[in-house]
Amino acid sequence: MANPERNDIVIEETIRTLIENYGTDPTSFEGELVRQIIETGLKLLIEGHHIGQIKVITRALKEMRYAYRIFNTHQKGPCISIFGSARTPEEHPDYIAAKEFSKGMAEKGWMCITGAANGIMKASTEGPDKSQSFGLSIRLPFEAASNSMIEGDPKLIIFRYFFTRKLMFMSHSQALAAFPGGFGTQDELFEMLTLMQTGKANIIPIVLLDGGEGTYWEHWNRYLKENLLEPRWISPEDEHFYYIAPSVHAAIDHVLQFYHRYHSSRYVKDLFVICLKTPLKSKQIDLLNEKYKRLFVEGGLKQGEALVEETEDLTLPRLYFHHTRKDMGLLRMLIDDINHF
Repeated sequence: MANPERNDIVIEETIRTLIENYGTDPTSFEGELVRQIIETGLKLLIEGHHIGQIKVITRALKEMRYAYRIFNTHQKGPCISIFGSARTPEEHPDYIAAKEFSKGMAEKGWMCITGAANGIMKASTEGPDKSQSFGLSIRLPFEAASNSMIEGDPKLIIFRYFFTRKLMFMSHSQALAAFPGGFGTQDELFEMLTLMQTGKANIIPIVLLDGGEGTYWEHWNRYLKENLLEPRWISPEDEHFYYIAPSVHAAIDHVLQFYHRYHSSRYVKDLFVICLKTPLKSKQIDLLNEKYKRLFVEGGLKQGEALVEETEDLTLPRLYFHHTRKDMGLLRMLIDDINHF
């Protein structure tokens, strides 16, 4: 009888040799992660999975690998994802506003990510220069895969699955804008709101825009207040996750203001670290410590240099504290105050 432990050792050595043959040290962190991917794939063969399940896993992994490669190759600046209806006609005020907004963001050095279809997505591709647009299309039986503005572009990625497509929207966006739309628009918007509220995604600015005298977001916000906020299904601070912009220029200003002093944030072990473009004064930190004590497990905000465990943006000043890992809407308010000083 074969020795299963011996067999496992042989398989592990074979995988490590394969990684080494691809020019990577199998003992490196990257090598270890790829080893786990290969091992996971092999386990699919012995755990009784249906062929359909294996197909989903395989196709999803391929989609993610390809999409990440396209972004790694072509992303030259911060990105904003723009959502909205594929049915919006070109003469509609929302279409005109989306075109103006995307053009304004591109002029500020931002790249625009859209769903690559018609309507708001086409308008948001018309505004920027072609080099500043990504298209994340989805295969649908009743709709063209991409609009004429981005068709054939190397930054156009066509997805089979909504979940891999949404992952690329969320993981590459430093801001989000939403125009009126249907189920898909609401799905994408609420996904991002949920991820931020639960601490599963970095906090980014979200702007909601109508064209002309539209009332779409006014009605949407009234529904949230009456049916989510009043019965306490969400917290009052959660309203700070989004901004209903009165104009295109106000929406652009809101996104840029979010990055006025704030640069980025991340968890480093037990500490929440906020990278700043410019440092705060001690009196300003005292004010923040008093106002946001609910966010701290103990102590409060401290300002300093990069921690020894960090590897990114090492020259930037830091704020760090022991975060309770909840009240993310309050954390959004903290970022606003940091920027407004």
